[in-house]
Amino acid sequence: MPITSYTNHIYSTKSSKEYLKVLSELKSIHGEQKIAVGLSGGVDSSLTAALLVNAGWDVHGLTLWLMSGKGSCCTDGLVDAAGICKQLKIDHHVVDQRENFNSQIVEGIVSGYREGITPLPCSKCNRNVKFSPMIKWAKENLEINRIATGHYARIKHAFKTETKYLDRHQLLRGIDSNKDQSYFLYDLSQEVLGKTIFPLGELKKADTRKEANNYGLRTANKPESQDLCLAEQHGSMKAFLENYIPPQKGQIIHKNGQLLGEHNGIHHFTIGQRKGLGVSWQEPLHVIKIDAISNQVIVAPRSEAGKLNCVVGEINWVSIKKPIEPIFIEVQVRYRSSPVKAQLIPLEPTQQDINANRPSRGLLKFQEEQFSISPGQAAVFYSGEILLGGGIIQPPKT
Repeated sequence: MPITSYTNHIYSTKSSKEYLKVLSELKSIHGEQKIAVGLSGGVDSSLTAALLVNAGWDVHGLTLWLMSGKGSCCTDGLVDAAGICKQLKIDHHVVDQRENFNSQIVEGIVSGYREGITPLPCSKCNRNVKFSPMIKWAKENLEINRIATGHYARIKHAFKTETKYLDRHQLLRGIDSNKDQSYFLYDLSQEVLGKTIFPLGELKKADTRKEANNYGLRTANKPESQDLCLAEQHGSMKAFLENYIPPQKGQIIHKNGQLLGEHNGIHHFTIGQRKGLGVSWQEPLHVIKIDAISNQVIVAPRSEAGKLNCVVGEINWVSIKKPIEPIFIEVQVRYRSSPVKAQLIPLEPTQQDINANRPSRGLLKFQEEQFSISPGQAAVFYSGEILLGGGIIQPPKT
């Protein structure tokens, strides 16, 4: 059923208080209510567009074409995004970002795995392939200054009144702790945050499904993507990497120096990994080091796999300015890991940091030993629900 056949009184009886609050807040946002919505073809971005249409905004759908072939953010996603725009009676624009995605993301992932690190492509993709290009394209082609996406996160925009003042846009966790996606958004700039809206940040996933069904959206019951887009497109991350990195036999060695077996490539391993090692020992073993130079994977029991500190580079400070003194924070070292307490001590940037124009570095000192501290992954800093900043875990010096 087309969205335009619904009337407001239906939502006053069928919709949750949280949904109606979001709808009211969208109606009250100051400035020109014209926006480009990033549509992936999933239920989250679909409801985001529907919400804004219902709130009276001039909405334009914008889909980034990242890859060729089957996959939720590729061919199938394009079809569903176009269908949603037709259903909502809004324009749909497709922007070809395949070359940018390949150079920024695919090449970076392959290079990282060859070097023995486990890259986190999503935050870099959000910064360099999705948000900034969407804002730029919308401004140049549609004269639109705002974008919205279906991410489960919140933004507290900077403001100034006679009695209150917030000099930075703050990024906050989404209300739904099971879906909070702020971790992947830590690398967004202040400029991007200032032009972005996350309508679903105040909702839970169950509310999104419910409201999408209320609207009769074609994506309301579409299964959720469970994998990185590249893994989904190729069937698995292993299959994706095998397209780019040929097998290369190497050794699996116990921390004590004992040879335990062989592997077909270091790109099949990540720090903290326990399953699929292909070796036997009297107790479970975990990967504690991946040595690209010697092509070796070093393993040890969990009791010897913990770390009390790590260096984080390429830090992007979001909700606070770059600190010059040590600060105490909560930090997540993986998307699904729980936040843990740590102290962050600022470090002098290396020449490489300066050349890359990402000069902020720091030493994380955890209160308790942490496992699966994997170079290439993000360490994201929080204070309660506020995301302070984040950066990339650096390989330890050898």
